[in-house]
Amino acid sequence: MTTPARRPAEETARLGNEIYKRDIRHLVEADHFGEYVAIDVDSGDYAIADSVLAAADQLRSRRPDADGWLVRVGYRALRSFGAGSLRETK
Repeated sequence: MTTPARRPAEETARLGNEIYKRDIRHLVEADHFGEYVAIDVDSGDYAIADSVLAAADQLRSRRPDADGWLVRVGYRALRSFGAGSLRETK
């Protein structure tokens, strides 16, 4: 049985990206490039790990009901499906 979403996916994405850029990015950019950040968009709590699954598991262990969003430090997307760089430009 799955839990219904609390908000539309687009809203979760918007909130997650906003929280990352405003509160988390400056804390993790220098030391965690390429790692993954799982963010609970309700509380702003986050977890950092070398893999998507590990970051999500760490966050869920602290916040089982998290409405989560994932970002990759220093990149515009989690994964690439084609050619071209996904690294963020400032």
